Amino acid sequence: MLTLIKNCYIVSPDLELENSAILIEAGRIKTVFPDTNAAPAVDNVIDAEAQIVAPGFIDVHCHGKAGYDFTDAKQEAIDTIGKAKLAEGVTTLLPTTLTLPEEQLAAALETAANYIKNDVKGCRLPGVHLEGPFINANCAGAQNPAYVRVPDIEEVKRLNAIFPVSKVSFAPEVEGGIEFSRELREIGVTPSCVHSAAKYCEFQSAHDHGMRDLSHFCNQMTPLHHRDIGLVGAGLMHNDVFIEFICDTMHICPDMISLVFNLKDIERIQLITDAMRAAGMPDGDYEIGGLPVIVKDGAARLTSNGALAGSTLQLYEALKNVYEITGLPLSELIKTTSWNQAQSLGLEKFGKIEAGFAADIVILDDEFCPVTTLVDGEVRFKG
Repeated sequence: MLTLIKNCYIVSPDLELENSAILIEAGRIKTVFPDTNAAPAVDNVIDAEAQIVAPGFIDVHCHGKAGYDFTDAKQEAIDTIGKAKLAEGVTTLLPTTLTLPEEQLAAALETAANYIKNDVKGCRLPGVHLEGPFINANCAGAQNPAYVRVPDIEEVKRLNAIFPVSKVSFAPEVEGGIEFSRELREIGVTPSCVHSAAKYCEFQSAHDHGMRDLSHFCNQMTPLHHRDIGLVGAGLMHNDVFIEFICDTMHICPDMISLVFNLKDIERIQLITDAMRAAGMPDGDYEIGGLPVIVKDGAARLTSNGALAGSTLQLYEALKNVYEITGLPLSELIKTTSWNQAQSLGLEKFGKIEAGFAADIVILDDEFCPVTTLVDGEVRFKG
């Protein structure tokens, strides 16, 4: 079946087209028409009404939403999260774990496998993101230090056999961490640095072994200092390193957001949510990895010490924030919502409105709020 999206304001990497149209066939973009009047007549038509039409967002770092956490290891948890993320424009998701026992991680990955087996009509799930358990216990933040352990490639392989592991975020300075980067690359997994006290020289060693990503940049990592530029300095200096960025203006202040977008190649910035179960929910009492959390005015904090415990951010809000803060063209900023993520993970034909690419598309209103989300050319969310 052919589907036509007409009256589009297409915003794609390095491209903005008003009054355009997109023809979709068999889940792929067949043709992009610069003039909507040149598009053929088809039975299934979606009128974008001159609103923004962009590549569906890819969230590579999200723990939960709508009252559920991926590591609840319940089928209703991943099924609900996978559907709820569509409402924020996300079409591809890497459900993200916490520092927990292997048995609980394995149970969570089983639910992801069932999500695919049952053909749940939510986001795509190409793999999962293991955040922890191989972190620096002194930089645990909202991760549970009771379950921190040294990097173990065999554990990753066991989990990968249950459901694909796309990315592992860990601390390279811990025992075996440098070699762990190489071992992950050898099995096709993206290594990333997180919850780390690594010095710059330690990052350099990990970089030599294949590390090209920094998770939730600036948060729970060594800051920029004039005697050791640390991980923040590494992310700014290395042009081949991707950084995840939580642009909720709480994890990262607006001035730092401006600074990073001024200094860093925009094709290496990935907007993420790092959302926990309270995303899309009212303020109140929650938990993350067994640790009590209070959410007030949208900020999730550990009740024990007030440390930020993930976010309640939605990805379209992050895009709106960086647009208002930086003033950069949307055709540049839109790279940070899906194209860059696809490049980091090696996902081909995702993240652009272009012939041959996946028909994963979001239509946004003037406030960047999603009104329609399509996966494989199929409408899966309608606001």
